[in-house]
Amino acid sequence: MARFTILQMTSTAADRSSRQIFLTGLAIAIVGAILFSAKAIVAKLIYRYPVDAVTLIGFRMIFSLPFFAAVAIWKARTSDSLATGDRVRIVVLGLLGYYISSFLDFIGLQYITAGLERLILFLTPSFVLLISVLFLKKRIGRMEWMALGTSYLGTVLVFVHDAQHGGSNVVVGGTFVLASAVCYAVYLILSGELVLRIGAVRLVAYAMCVSSAACILQFVLLRPLSMLVQPPAIYGLSLINAVVCTVLPVFMTMIAVARIGAPTASQAGMVGPVSTLFMGAVILNEPVTAIQLTGTALVLAGIYLLSKKRA
Repeated sequence: MARFTILQMTSTAADRSSRQIFLTGLAIAIVGAILFSAKAIVAKLIYRYPVDAVTLIGFRMIFSLPFFAAVAIWKARTSDSLATGDRVRIVVLGLLGYYISSFLDFIGLQYITAGLERLILFLTPSFVLLISVLFLKKRIGRMEWMALGTSYLGTVLVFVHDAQHGGSNVVVGGTFVLASAVCYAVYLILSGELVLRIGAVRLVAYAMCVSSAACILQFVLLRPLSMLVQPPAIYGLSLINAVVCTVLPVFMTMIAVARIGAPTASQAGMVGPVSTLFMGAVILNEPVTAIQLTGTALVLAGIYLLSKKRA
């Protein structure tokens, strides 16, 4: 009897510990998604100053590089050396996923609201699925088509609503952000095998170093060095953009995936568009209308169905 009680107590303690790990991982995933989504809000605040996308992303990566470089050096010292082919792939992935994609995103943010930007970027999983269907000959079921249709309907609803007020600027900005989402979807597909071989932390650290170098080089080539002298607010916002909205969310997402798995972490990320919508209303005074809320709900519903199916 005493032995049974001890075993029961041990099982209960194990269940509580497992539950605590899950809840902690879920909280980390949610906070990470909110912080990453806040990138759009910080960018819109920076754009209130005479700063363009080249300068914005240049400062973001100048402040981010030391953190990613430290992780990259640590991984290089504690891991086996990479094959030449993998090094080339990392350079390509870094340029595509974190340089070109981010640059297109920040250009688009000059023309559209932070809420619409986040909704378009949130279609990335569906672009991964569509690219897999078109180029990798993957077959998908009726539920997945329904999820895609629901998500796209929500985005189109918000896009048309914003276009009626913003005109051609919304079309231009939306096109840039859409291209950003497609680029990142291609990055995710191409990185799949490499992640399994060298690890997610190592890949992201190396890829972000490549992206940072490209962004900084772009700034040096296209802008005079005098542009490094900016008002203190630019430095402060850029530091927030780099550390709070880039470095922290990247590693928080990895920690969350390790604790609760990729499917659950992906579903937790659905808080992103909602948080952006309301942060935009509170911080940027962007309007929140019934159409925007309906469109956001449709996008979240579609991605939720897709994540459940893929899980």
